[in-house]
Amino acid sequence: MKPSVWPEHGCALLQLLLLVSFSLSEESLCRQRGDPEIPQLSKDGDIMLGGIFYFHSSWKNIENTYTQKPLPLECISLNFREFQFAQAMRFAIEEINNSTDLLPGISLGYHIYDTCGSIVRSIKVALALNNGNDNVSTTSEEPCTRPIQVQAIVGETSSSPSTAIATVIGPFHIPLISHFATCACLSDKSKYQSFLRTIPSDYYQSRALAQLVKHFGWTWVGAICTNDDYGNNGMAIFTETAEQLGICLEYSVSFFRTDSTEKLEKIINIIKASTSKVIVAFVSHLDMDVLIHELSNHNLTGYQWVGSESWIFDSQIAAMDKNHILDGAIGLSIPKAHVSGLKEFMLDVKPLNSSNNDLFIEFYEALFSCKFKKLQSEKIQTECTGHEDLTGVENSFTEMSLMPILNNVYIGVYAVAHALHNILKCNKTCNTNVQLYPFTILQHIFKIRFKTKGGLEVYFNEYGDPAAKYEIINWQPRDNGIMDFVTVGLYDASLPADKQLNLQNKTFVPVSVCSEKCPPGTRKVLQKGKPVCCHDCLRCAEGEMSNFTDSVTCVRCPPESWSNDRRNTCVIKEAVFLSYEEIMGVLLTAAALFGTCMTSAVALIFFRNRKTPLVRANNSELSFLLLFSLTLCFLCSLTFIGRPTEWSCMLRHTTFGITFVLCISCVLGKTMVVLMAFKATLPGSNVMKLFGPTQQRLSVLGFTLIQVIICILWLTISPPFPSKNFKEFKDKIILECALGSAVGFWSVLGYIGLLAMLCFIFAFLARKLPDNFNEAKFITFSMLIFCAVWITFIPAYVSSPGKFSVAVEIFAILASSFGLLICIFIPKCYIMLLKPEKNTKKNVMGKVSQK
Repeated sequence: MKPSVWPEHGCALLQLLLLVSFSLSEESLCRQRGDPEIPQLSKDGDIMLGGIFYFHSSWKNIENTYTQKPLPLECISLNFREFQFAQAMRFAIEEINNSTDLLPGISLGYHIYDTCGSIVRSIKVALALNNGNDNVSTTSEEPCTRPIQVQAIVGETSSSPSTAIATVIGPFHIPLISHFATCACLSDKSKYQSFLRTIPSDYYQSRALAQLVKHFGWTWVGAICTNDDYGNNGMAIFTETAEQLGICLEYSVSFFRTDSTEKLEKIINIIKASTSKVIVAFVSHLDMDVLIHELSNHNLTGYQWVGSESWIFDSQIAAMDKNHILDGAIGLSIPKAHVSGLKEFMLDVKPLNSSNNDLFIEFYEALFSCKFKKLQSEKIQTECTGHEDLTGVENSFTEMSLMPILNNVYIGVYAVAHALHNILKCNKTCNTNVQLYPFTILQHIFKIRFKTKGGLEVYFNEYGDPAAKYEIINWQPRDNGIMDFVTVGLYDASLPADKQLNLQNKTFVPVSVCSEKCPPGTRKVLQKGKPVCCHDCLRCAEGEMSNFTDSVTCVRCPPESWSNDRRNTCVIKEAVFLSYEEIMGVLLTAAALFGTCMTSAVALIFFRNRKTPLVRANNSELSFLLLFSLTLCFLCSLTFIGRPTEWSCMLRHTTFGITFVLCISCVLGKTMVVLMAFKATLPGSNVMKLFGPTQQRLSVLGFTLIQVIICILWLTISPPFPSKNFKEFKDKIILECALGSAVGFWSVLGYIGLLAMLCFIFAFLARKLPDNFNEAKFITFSMLIFCAVWITFIPAYVSSPGKFSVAVEIFAILASSFGLLICIFIPKCYIMLLKPEKNTKKNVMGKVSQK
């Protein structure tokens, strides 16, 4: 290094040493960054409590130039409501300080801050309550720390500031007890471990609102919420519960009071374009002020409003509603409460005696519209004296409609006092040597359980929440224009689910549905691309029904039932069978009885003329047996009429089969007799000896016995049985006889057909024999009719539905029986009755010449 450089470095080193020595000579300071926060209201005490309220609702927007330190917030819009909350806190502290039962000998003090509605300022005052505002001098060997300034904080009023404050002071375990922050998110102890509240969580309120909407049948609603933690979380829980209860939201919009006019106009247009007539407003009272003003400009009346506790019982909101936008509103309110002595304390405001004149003077001037004289030259119209009486003043401060919330502030202070009472082991005196730590106080607040002087039991659950109870109030305007808040029900979350909501008064409510309810007999079909509450109602199909409103499906009726015309119930199907009462049954019964009578008459005629040549020549024994079998054929058709039973089903087919075989056997026997008689006239023929009377009887018996055996096998293996046919008609039950074994049935018919074909063949061969009264001609014709009837019967029987198939079978029996009776016996009766002169042996043998 060059020698010339040394003087420069030596000078710099000397300056550094002088600076260090000067610094060490000064006392070390811990300095707070930023401007100090001064409490608006304060009072000294042995134990200090903090209070955070926003005495002003807003602040002036000042554009920062970033060339100088930003100026402190300039608060505007004095808020009487928050001043009431602060007064309730002061009243509770004064009452405790004057009590000999609670914290005897211990005085409570307070530092109460104004946040101007700013979350940033809320955090700053929370830190000020924690650390204090003064610069602290320490030695270099001591840490730059100090004791916590307050043991608990009462506030904030809104949810979003409360989440911010709870996040900041949570690590220090300072209890934060809010009187009006209802966001369900604040119950999360993993994030907000030191937060408690004396108002129920929106976890219950949102569900209660959904149940209230469901109770009135409103399934198509709109929703508006504040765009903050309170509104967004509350509306999210409401939406979730509403979906579970079948409620649809046509729209859901959010806004904040500082939003632009264009955004509010957009919300108004959405409401105008909607079809729902119910609006659920999960909105803070400050945002409701802005919304009411905008709704009044557009005169949006005729809607049913459902409100959260933040605004539904606020008389200031009702007073602002000059256009009756909210008439008939219904919602949840904190249960009514009364704190004795609070109103008198509230009205005793003396600004000149206060600890901070600036806030009280501003409040006093706004309350009485006056000015305190500051300069002698200042010209004022009304001068405040500081001794004005509030007794006759009517405004939002003197109006005590917010007593339930004031009671919550009161309870919050008492909760801290009871916890301190237990920690200090107070009896007649308190142990002042006990070191107080915020974490210890927090633990004891969670454990307290006491009753207020009004009889209300106070306690907190593991989430720091009180019991959830609400009153349901309805806005009912009086004739003088004043709005009445009428309690119409209660909601208690501690009760069973079906008893939590209890509405006492039933009033007319509007209808708000996307689609009308589907009546019984229809089912809901969702409209494509629309919410589940929008649907069409489709009529149930035949054979299906729905017997309750808004059914999503139609239930198919049981097999024996059918839906009625309205499709709202199932009725027993009509049982259809061929009965004696209906016309068809009467006609067939009459035909069967007529055939029976006719056969009996023929038998009587043959019996009287049994010795005449005509009867004797036609084998009188087989003739009488044939007439007997025809009588049974006519009568067996009656077994097919009437309700099928187990016995009638077995009897009808077997009787029909056996009697017809007996009948055909007789005809076959007569045909064979004719053929044998002709063969017997030939030289050397000995046929008649082989087919004499005994053989004729045995042949009839043998043929019939075969059919009897077939029927016995049929009845033994698989007999016919009564059954219900549901297939032929949709709305009727056909009572019929199932065949059991189809082989048995067709064997019976086949055997009858075989005998009929043999009889027809034999009769056809004997048709040209020379006798004048040759029976073969008549038998041939009768068998031709018989076969034609039964051949046409088969397709007609198969294709006829229900009782008509039975009628076809009866008709076939009667037609074939009449065919046999008429073709074989009527010609003979004609001779015996009308032409007796031809009933001679010569005429019968054909030996009389025909002229």
